[in-house]
Amino acid sequence: MGTGSVSRLFSLGFLVVVLMGCSQLIQCTVTYDRKAIMINGQRRILFSGSIHYPRSTPDMWEDLIKKAKDGGIDYHFEGRYDLVRFMKTIQKAGLYAHLRVGPYVCAEWNFGGFPVWLKYVPGISFRTDNEPFKRAMQGFTEKIVGLMKSENLFESQGGPIILSQIENEYGVQSKLFGAVGYNYMTWAANMAIQTGTGVPWVMCKEEDAPDPVINTCNGFYCDSFTPNKPYKPTIWTEAWSGWFTEFGGPIHQRPVQDLAFAVAKFIQKGGSFVNYYMYHGGTNFGRSAGGPFVTTSYDYDAPIDEYGLIRQPKYGHLKALHRSIKMCERALVSVDPIVTQLGTYQQAHVYSTESSDCAAFLANYDTKSSARVLFNNMHYNLPPWSISILPDCRNVVFNTAKVGVQTLQMEMLPTNGMFSWESYNEDISSLGDSSTFTTFGLLEQINVTRDASDYLWYMISVDIGSSESFLHGGELPTLIVQSTGHALHVFINGQLSGSSFGTRENRRFRYTEKVNLRSGTNRIALLSVAVGLPNVGGHYESWNTGILGPVAIHGLDQGKWDLSWQKWTYQVGLKGEAMNLLSPDSVSSVEWMQSSLAAQRPQPLTWHKAYFNAPEGDEPLALDMEGMGKGQIWINGQSIGRYWTAYASGNCNGCSYAGTFHPPKCQLGCGQPTQRWYHVPRSWLKPTNNLLVVFEELGGDPSRISLVKRSVASVCAEVTEFHPTIKNWHIESHGRAEEFHSPKVHLRCSAGQSISSIKFASFGTPLGTCGSYQQGACHASTSYAILEKKCIAKQSCTVTISNRNFGQDPCPNVLKKLSVEAVCAPTNWRG
Repeated sequence: MGTGSVSRLFSLGFLVVVLMGCSQLIQCTVTYDRKAIMINGQRRILFSGSIHYPRSTPDMWEDLIKKAKDGGIDYHFEGRYDLVRFMKTIQKAGLYAHLRVGPYVCAEWNFGGFPVWLKYVPGISFRTDNEPFKRAMQGFTEKIVGLMKSENLFESQGGPIILSQIENEYGVQSKLFGAVGYNYMTWAANMAIQTGTGVPWVMCKEEDAPDPVINTCNGFYCDSFTPNKPYKPTIWTEAWSGWFTEFGGPIHQRPVQDLAFAVAKFIQKGGSFVNYYMYHGGTNFGRSAGGPFVTTSYDYDAPIDEYGLIRQPKYGHLKALHRSIKMCERALVSVDPIVTQLGTYQQAHVYSTESSDCAAFLANYDTKSSARVLFNNMHYNLPPWSISILPDCRNVVFNTAKVGVQTLQMEMLPTNGMFSWESYNEDISSLGDSSTFTTFGLLEQINVTRDASDYLWYMISVDIGSSESFLHGGELPTLIVQSTGHALHVFINGQLSGSSFGTRENRRFRYTEKVNLRSGTNRIALLSVAVGLPNVGGHYESWNTGILGPVAIHGLDQGKWDLSWQKWTYQVGLKGEAMNLLSPDSVSSVEWMQSSLAAQRPQPLTWHKAYFNAPEGDEPLALDMEGMGKGQIWINGQSIGRYWTAYASGNCNGCSYAGTFHPPKCQLGCGQPTQRWYHVPRSWLKPTNNLLVVFEELGGDPSRISLVKRSVASVCAEVTEFHPTIKNWHIESHGRAEEFHSPKVHLRCSAGQSISSIKFASFGTPLGTCGSYQQGACHASTSYAILEKKCIAKQSCTVTISNRNFGQDPCPNVLKKLSVEAVCAPTNWRG
């Protein structure tokens, strides 16, 4: 394969392993047995986190990697496009990597990671026993492996890569394809092995993966998964931390209590490798979002949010989980568990070795009720849908349902700058000039555009006789347009007549509206808009986009007039795209109109531009697009993605962490724009004179666009007086009882912020959740005073939860907790 043959998304996993015996440039062996991945003969419990590097900027990589390492990730990254630089950034941080080569990645990425030109290779059929596809795939795989080898990046060469993956979630498709699917899968596995990386290969969701390739699990839960051979380790390559968002849909959130429960349940049953998908989701810059209809934000409710900021409590609770499981590692990798029933819905998994290592997991699978269980002659209280971890089979250091870390309330704060807009209306009147072509019939959109633009014009002229009844008081005729996706704007004689849209579930749609035609020649211009290409499904390369008909006018005196096979004129893209209006280097002769004039009459298909200076500080930035409709945004010529303020519909009636999770269970944002804010990377900005260009399809009011900073508004914490804590158990003491360490509330604002006030504080039996706390029947009157003394004007503070700290016991013989909400403000804040 020649230059340009490599897909623009490399699926790259990476995992951080601490306390390893091998250092850089020292060759290590990576093997496996039924218990775990083995590095230089040592079994390891590994935690990993997916980060798609094209969904962040290179300036963000080092900070993302550091946060992942600090979060206890033993790590996992994927695909802005300097793969070697990214891998070396991983290596510099002392992490190991799982390279997910693919080249098919799914990942809600445009075309699943394949370049669109691939579908036009003669005779090709994707992901099956097809020689043109296999040649392309082998060329890509060898290219990536060769690149990694040339830089000594595999662990067998002293580099960070300890695992590689070929293909991705092929199992279901393989079964649908039958023999040709099995043949392709087997070929892919053998082709990968023959590249000679010196590290194991895996295939996810592939039950038939041939030896020595390891088959692995993806899903919300993987505790019921077992590998296809008893001598392979149990690996969870995608533990879904949340779910992606589609335009017009709600935001999906997965409670961290349930995610921690799922991971602990997987580990207690013998799992040894967990990768979070996603650990940082990032942003679908440009037109990279697939689906179609997947939003520009790929936040995924991940432990590190879209902007690279830590999401609490998810990040901190998982970090504590990882530390707790690592304390059990020697026992977990040495023996199999003994499972004991402690009640109808309660179990103990005990790992006990001859060398006196002992670790236990006490599980309560009941979704509604807590349980008090007897284990090793001691009583333990287990919340519903939770697992307690006992690294010494005695002391609880972690419970998946008891969140002891702070919760962050984020806000988008307007910056001081105002945009001075200029506007230019896309020139519809010149459609049909030299940049167009004409043919009979309706053409499939991607075959025409080759994905060079989201936009394709379908244009036709129709002659209406002066005697038509609708011209003399009769009912207007109806235009019917059948589209295979994804959006459509209809223009009659240069004026917007109406729009229609599909959805991710039903990308096909039908436009049916009355049209105001006139006597004589009428020009109908249909602007078909793609909203990302498909990324999953059998032979999705053959799926259609655009207007394939029928297109017809109903209600004329002659009856139905089918236009489908008439002469149509086509234009790829917009005039503004051809004139490069989005670039700071554009030298077009366009006459821009001042915003005050443009605002008087918002027009569809309008370009808006403004210049602005970069705000002070280092907080992440975003554009608030609430006042706009649908379109695209560029900063200094770089696309920050598609925007669409479609309102979210769904069921947002609350959420309980307990019980099996699925995306519709915990939804937010119903009745609001699915995505209002769009990430502006600071590394794309100059100190002054930054060009912002917006193309608006529907109308919209650019005067309502603002640049905002993402920052912490307040921090909350809620901890009981007997919250499990790692400090109550020390590896050095081998489980011997020591003095009880009272749990503590830890509050921390972001860098450059301090705690300006205590919005709520109660030691006793407070009610509610972060943002809506209320005092309960029991409340220590000193609560506010203690928190204010300890925390005001500090970036962080710690408060011990004990009766002595609050003066006296406000309600003896009652389990108490401390709930706090503290307001964060810039350090130079003046009250």
